[in-house]
Amino acid sequence: MYAGLYDGRLVAFTPAGELKWQFRTGMEIQSAPTVAGDGTIYFGCRDRRLYALTPTGRLKWSFKTGQWVDASPALLADGSVCFGSWDGTFYALRPDGSQQWAFKTGGPIASSAAVARDGTVYFGSQDGRLYALRPDGTKKWELATGGPIVASPAIDAEGRVYVTSVAGWLLAVRPDGAKQWEVRTGGITAASPVLDVEGNVYVGVNQALCAFDAEGRKLWQYGTGDTIEASGALCANGVVLVGSRDGSIHAVRADGRPAWRKWLEGPILSSPVVAADGTVFVLTYYRLHALTGEAGPGRSAWPVFQANNQRTGRVAF
Repeated sequence: MYAGLYDGRLVAFTPAGELKWQFRTGMEIQSAPTVAGDGTIYFGCRDRRLYALTPTGRLKWSFKTGQWVDASPALLADGSVCFGSWDGTFYALRPDGSQQWAFKTGGPIASSAAVARDGTVYFGSQDGRLYALRPDGTKKWELATGGPIVASPAIDAEGRVYVTSVAGWLLAVRPDGAKQWEVRTGGITAASPVLDVEGNVYVGVNQALCAFDAEGRKLWQYGTGDTIEASGALCANGVVLVGSRDGSIHAVRADGRPAWRKWLEGPILSSPVVAADGTVFVLTYYRLHALTGEAGPGRSAWPVFQANNQRTGRVAF
């Protein structure tokens, strides 16, 4: 397990919580690490670089952009890694770190990308637009969403894309760029959506986890007591796990009723990880926690941030 920390370290832990190794960068890390099939670890940093490390924590290469790299990388079918920067550019790099292509938007990019089965790359920009690019970096379409996008899109089994804006909108978009529906969430939506097998959409809105059905109708909301900064994680039994800035993690049933709540040490600013054996890993500002869970990870197309525990950004099913 890998985690980026605010003190600029990328750390690797064993499943038992022991520190394996650490790699120091020049500034804080807000990007979630992405793990490729060969074990390469990719992550962004506020020193303006994207890093590639070996599984043992040795530097393979780094690529410098013009600004912070807060977005988590996503992987394309050919092994390329793609990501956005606060310099407003979305980059694709070959596995050796050389630039394959770049696409310029009208604002900073903090949104991590989502990659569909056909290779289309979706991401948002703070210029308020959702972009769809072909695997070669050419634009398919762009869609104005009514406000800056900092969250990452999610993709369902039919190829629909779900995205939120900080202006308080949740949109469902068809693969051709047409809106299927849009709904006001009622507040700032900086967290990325996750999807269950029924097509329901779960997203953090201010201090509440909200559930919407596949047609955009609001099913319920569950208050956590403080701001939700990151995506929830779905379990195979339908429970949604979500963390809150006040240090509490909540397990919420599919009907919106609470299953359990636990207080941890420090704010929760990243998404929980559900292991195959049901163990729930939660990173707070101060430490990594392992909790006993009830079920393994969800089996939908997009049950967690960036689709899977490797954070590849590729649609799961």
